[in-house]
Amino acid sequence: MKKNSSDIKDFLEEKLLLFNNRSFISTDPIQIPHQFTKKEDIEIAAFLAATIAWGQRKTIINNAQKLMLWMDNAPNDFIINHSAKELAPFKKFVHRTFNGTDCVFFIKSLQNIYLKHGGLEGAFSKGLNKKDDNIKNAIVGFRKTFLEIKHESRSDKHISNPESKSSAKRLCMYLRWMGNYFCTKTV
Repeated sequence: MKKNSSDIKDFLEEKLLLFNNRSFISTDPIQIPHQFTKKEDIEIAAFLAATIAWGQRKTIINNAQKLMLWMDNAPNDFIINHSAKELAPFKKFVHRTFNGTDCVFFIKSLQNIYLKHGGLEGAFSKGLNKKDDNIKNAIVGFRKTFLEIKHESRSDKHISNPESKSSAKRLCMYLRWMGNYFCTKTV
């Protein structure tokens, strides 16, 4: 059955009303960054929640909450100032194939990004240029920056590579969350 543009528009508007509202937040991983008010805390919380956003939503939310708790609910301060001793709980973290090795690497890479690259916004913006604001370029550039510090190669798989034909769904979701959060202050 062929759908006309009116049917598609109605369907999309129905989904917008369902998902783009405050009541949806309490059952979705987007609730994690909504716990914070400081831009950097929001970015980090959203990035980590999006990174582990595959599987059951309840499990994703619980594991993302655990990460925030281990960061004393101050993700930016933790990322910038953590000690080696404070990384101990993260070494035991597991969410599906994302394990403690990956988690510790992500924390260290985020620290590098905030100390040397202007934070997550700066790291994603580097890949954009004035003549071609292609999101693929932003993700490819971000991936190179994220993976620039020493790490085990197993962690590479958790940062999608559009150059290898990945759709980068979780990174795109993160960017959509951040765009929605900072541009419209909705879901």
